Amino acid sequence: MTDPYPLRPVTEDEFEVWARMIADTYGIDRSDAELAHERATIEWDRTLAAFDGDVPVGGAAIYSRTLTVPGAVLPVAGVTAVGVAPTHRRRGILTAMMRRQLTELHEGGGEPVAVLHPSEGAIYGRYGYGPASRGNQLRCDRRALVFRPGTDFGDGSVRLLGRDQARPLVEEVYDQVRLASVGWLDRTERFWAARLFEGSLFSAGATSLRYAVHRDPDGRATGYVLYRNRLAQDASGDNASTVEVVELAAASRPAYAALWRFLAGIDLLPWIEYEGAVDEPLPHLLLEPRAVRSRVLDRLWVRLVDVDRALTSRRYSTPVDLVLEVEDAFCPWNTGRHHLRADGDAVSCERTTAAADLVLTSAELGAIFLGGTTLASLAAAGRVREQRPGAVARATVAFRGEREPVYPGGWAFPLY
Repeated sequence: MTDPYPLRPVTEDEFEVWARMIADTYGIDRSDAELAHERATIEWDRTLAAFDGDVPVGGAAIYSRTLTVPGAVLPVAGVTAVGVAPTHRRRGILTAMMRRQLTELHEGGGEPVAVLHPSEGAIYGRYGYGPASRGNQLRCDRRALVFRPGTDFGDGSVRLLGRDQARPLVEEVYDQVRLASVGWLDRTERFWAARLFEGSLFSAGATSLRYAVHRDPDGRATGYVLYRNRLAQDASGDNASTVEVVELAAASRPAYAALWRFLAGIDLLPWIEYEGAVDEPLPHLLLEPRAVRSRVLDRLWVRLVDVDRALTSRRYSTPVDLVLEVEDAFCPWNTGRHHLRADGDAVSCERTTAAADLVLTSAELGAIFLGGTTLASLAAAGRVREQRPGAVARATVAFRGEREPVYPGGWAFPLY
């Protein structure tokens, strides 16, 4: 039977209609300048469109990225720009696109892991993705940000720089920090250009981006914060203006503290908003931790394309010897028992007929892959079945990372 909505990559001539259709599924507009930046990031052979006749009615794309995972930096398929036109919902188009992407990665020996930022949490679990990192949305009362006595701010300095002067320093710090920060993606030139573009999607009503760079006494850049100012009043007419932190990175504890002291010193704007890690250090620097209010949301979702290749690509905090029985209806090549053994850099994962220690689906494996979501919490929810006593406890410790994984800058559309 002929497929009513055939899938294929888009051509350059079809890009604008395709991209605007996807943006419309999110209820947003894309300016010509924003589309130009999006076009510059696209890998044409990794785009996908569903067509009704010659009209694109669904789309998805993959960015070739690398991701810092526990103990390693791993090539990943960054799934982005996913959408189905409202006129063509519930016709199997999204499922067909997800299956096409994952099947091609598996059959072509592509990246062993796919990642994405879902617009809705309920969508991607059925395709084997699991919530692997969380963002901690902080709202800070700037006037109450009083630092604890003895806080080490170092001897460096923070300076506001112009975009062109700041950008190479920002990129240098980002590359240094991301290699040690689980959940951070690489950024090549095309992604930096898109990330720093002053588009209207999130900046409407705010100032242009400000660049504050921290330097050590020797002149080396060791931190930065990118932010905007938004002037506002609340319903009673009081000042509700906000410093909106877009991204903050620090290569040392003093640089981190100095950047927050800088933000706390911005006059006339009583609030600071920032999305950081679940274990963000900021509250522990303050005399009044309640000056920082937090709201935690899922962010990066992970899908193991090939269980064996994915599990051998990361490292574990303690030695592992477990048999995992994996259920994977969407990618059936993963279904079965996998014997995971790890001790330091020696990691193997092989098919086995041995009795299982744990039974779980690919979505649970995706959720625990970055070391944030724990097997213990999933087991408590009935999503992991323990077949051998103590297996959940041992696996929970082994998969955990030193810090909570986080993607810098919160939710990004597309995945910049």
